[in-house]
Amino acid sequence: MKAVRFHEYGDPGVLRYEDAEQPVPGAGEVRIRVAATSFNSVDGNIRAGFMQGPIPVTLPHTPGLDVSGTVDALGDGVDGIAVGDEVIGFLPMTGTGASAEYVLAPAEILTPAPKSVPLADAAALPLVGLTAWQALFDHGTLTAGQRVLINGAGGAVGGYAVQLAKNAGAYVIATAGPRSGERVRASGADEVIDHTTTEVTAAVTEPVDLALNLAPVDPAQLAALVGLIRPGGALVNTTVWMPAPSDEERGVRGVDLFVRSDAEQLSQMVAQIDRGELRVDVAERVPLAELPALHARAATGAISGKVIVLPGA
Repeated sequence: MKAVRFHEYGDPGVLRYEDAEQPVPGAGEVRIRVAATSFNSVDGNIRAGFMQGPIPVTLPHTPGLDVSGTVDALGDGVDGIAVGDEVIGFLPMTGTGASAEYVLAPAEILTPAPKSVPLADAAALPLVGLTAWQALFDHGTLTAGQRVLINGAGGAVGGYAVQLAKNAGAYVIATAGPRSGERVRASGADEVIDHTTTEVTAAVTEPVDLALNLAPVDPAQLAALVGLIRPGGALVNTTVWMPAPSDEERGVRGVDLFVRSDAEQLSQMVAQIDRGELRVDVAERVPLAELPALHARAATGAISGKVIVLPGA
């Protein structure tokens, strides 16, 4: 089969489009014929060697943490999944990724793919959707009627966070740049702040119950968000290289989020997609052979929106 792998850490030039052995599922695993994977910024960080501590991988390594595809073989002890099922999942971060024609996945991380979007496009959901879900509900304990500030809503995680928060009955204030402001408003944000022209701290005039930071802001900007949160609220930060500040006097929690795979949460988002309540946005579709070039573009900041990678293209 064809795969993209790197045999050493380094810049995007270490990625090779090459032949690899087709994997055989072990106990509890299924083999998936990949419809698509997606590009996430963590893929570039893993490839560059920046994540060897928290995410140790075995070389050669195949990137691609998201997968959508069709089950084509089962390992021993797998129940509830059949050959031919269309599935999606967030693969183990330290394992072999889905930038290949076939990939193995633990059966328990998979959920049936949505029926209302193309199977390949569903690869745009797992990692970023789960990040948004866990930030809002697991760590932020968001409920109907609360006010949430989503700082950096113009990215893929932010797009899902805005939609999920609105679906939960929250009042959503979002920051975004000129390129993404209209998209964020279309996702359901009640207020959109252009962070290139307006200070967030000046624009938010009433306290929020929860603030999500999805943007690579400097420590002072992150700390300033704490002052916008009501006593007892929370700041959830996804830029984990910069710890989330807190305010113990006012009971404001600072939480650093490290996303985990969760098939049940994925299935709840799939249900929202199929009910027309959650939109899957795909900015670009590229063939697997062009993944090295995609990594190179991402390294220069030349990617906007979610990009999926198609082994069959």
